[in-house]
Amino acid sequence: MVDSTSHPRTPGRVRHVAVPPAAHALSTLVRIDYENAVLADLDPAQNRTAEQWARTVLEDAPSDTRQALTQGWTALGLQLRPAPSEGCVLGWPVRRRTPDLVLLSAGPTRGLHGELLFQRRPHTLLLAAFIQLDGERARALWAPAEDRHPHVMYQVLEQAVSRATA
Repeated sequence: MVDSTSHPRTPGRVRHVAVPPAAHALSTLVRIDYENAVLADLDPAQNRTAEQWARTVLEDAPSDTRQALTQGWTALGLQLRPAPSEGCVLGWPVRRRTPDLVLLSAGPTRGLHGELLFQRRPHTLLLAAFIQLDGERARALWAPAEDRHPHVMYQVLEQAVSRATA
């Protein structure tokens, strides 16, 4: 498991944070083998639901970013639906939603289970990722992506916040 606090904190609107214990409780995975979280500071005027933020981060990203994300998830063996699909955010099925949180969950084709949690809080948005690795094949698939993952999460959230506040 990666300790997301080991990454340097970047000044500005988005920063890496430790996954809050309350966020763990929202995961539906049997166990969490990897976790990472980024937190964005938001203007109080940003009154979007968590699902609207998930769509802003993932679906409103530039087409090359959406394509790279989708290709990466597919290469890891995550089972996504075609985008757009009812009840999905960029192919990720919505497992749970309230105005303040949306949990996206993609099943495995190669033993890697993934969840993305978007949680709206007063003046912030938390994006957390949870990965469960079942077997050596899943571990081998995940190993090359693990070091890049925190940077990708930071980047897509920073870009979304910049687009939303422009």
